[in-house]
Amino acid sequence: MALPIAYSFRSLGVRWKSTLLAMLGIGLVVAVFVGLLSMSSGFRLALRASGSPGNAIVLEKGAQSELGSSFSKAASDWVADDSRIARSTDGAPLVSPELAIVVALPKRRDGELTNIGVRGVTPAASNVRNGVALVEGRRVQPGLFEIMVGRQAQNRIRGLDVGSRIFMMKNEFKVVGVFSAEGSSFESEIWGDLDAMASAFNRAGTESSLTVRLADPSVLPSFDRELQANLQYPLEMMGERKYYEDQAGPLSRFLGGLAAFVAVVMGIGAVFAAMNTMYAIVANRTREVGTLRALGFSRSAVLMAFVLEGLFLAVAGGGLGCLLSFLMNGLRTSSTTASMSEIVFAFRVTPVDLGYGLLFAATMGVIGSLLPALRAARLPIISALCEA
Repeated sequence: MALPIAYSFRSLGVRWKSTLLAMLGIGLVVAVFVGLLSMSSGFRLALRASGSPGNAIVLEKGAQSELGSSFSKAASDWVADDSRIARSTDGAPLVSPELAIVVALPKRRDGELTNIGVRGVTPAASNVRNGVALVEGRRVQPGLFEIMVGRQAQNRIRGLDVGSRIFMMKNEFKVVGVFSAEGSSFESEIWGDLDAMASAFNRAGTESSLTVRLADPSVLPSFDRELQANLQYPLEMMGERKYYEDQAGPLSRFLGGLAAFVAVVMGIGAVFAAMNTMYAIVANRTREVGTLRALGFSRSAVLMAFVLEGLFLAVAGGGLGCLLSFLMNGLRTSSTTASMSEIVFAFRVTPVDLGYGLLFAATMGVIGSLLPALRAARLPIISALCEA
């Protein structure tokens, strides 16, 4: 005969002080765990938002990022002329040839140098990347040493207000606009005219990447095979969204490993705390356990009742921790991508992160209550009833 689930609930309410302390301990551990996961999610989502589902990016064959990619304008034009590239209403191919560079500029806060991505683009970039919107000033004019900056770059880097001037590679650039990009990594970049940037950085005639809009995204695998097989222009193509997700890989894996490490270290402490709480509960309810056994409840029923009690306590603490983790949601920080440039991103508490947090709490509850539950189930009936 099994004990009613309500019995475990009522027992937690009767001993509310010890229950509350155990919940708080588990909740704090879960909050830290979910917070680390949300940091990883925020970084990954910021990079993922940089890619559009219908776009693909062309790089030099074997390049791991735009920074390590370089190919000729002739190669870029050859890809742009392909019939599988989507066309605008005027028949122009929807492609964006770009040059990616990293420069060191002083932070607004303390003047310390930090890497920031610089991107040379053409007016066609706005046709391929619909999420980029001007929020202040104007766009750069072709051929001029002008730049427009992402709003996160403006907030983080000194001297990027509209109308100010900065030096890059001994060339003076005027800030003429500020843009947003739906929270993507582009907001942490500086954009200028492709030809002007190529001249300033001694990269004339070359490009780092070519972002294209495919007429039919399903042709991407075959298109990529043809590009890689071409001996004259050794290139490769991948989905733009996949490319930016891969850029998040190293840091995302590091943060995931850090979350796992913290979970193990802090989880062990939380398990022992829960175990001590449950042992104290069992010690204070010895006569109650004897009465239950005398009434005909089996050892397995008593065992399950105490395990459920620990599980309910842990899940409640996990729910508290998940709520506390929302205090970190939206907090902004910066980190370095695989291309060695720094981007600003926000912590994002996702449903998956919350699910992992609750699962982690439930695991701690079951492990922490198992040994005390076994002790309760093994109490001899006579000695338990005679316990003062």
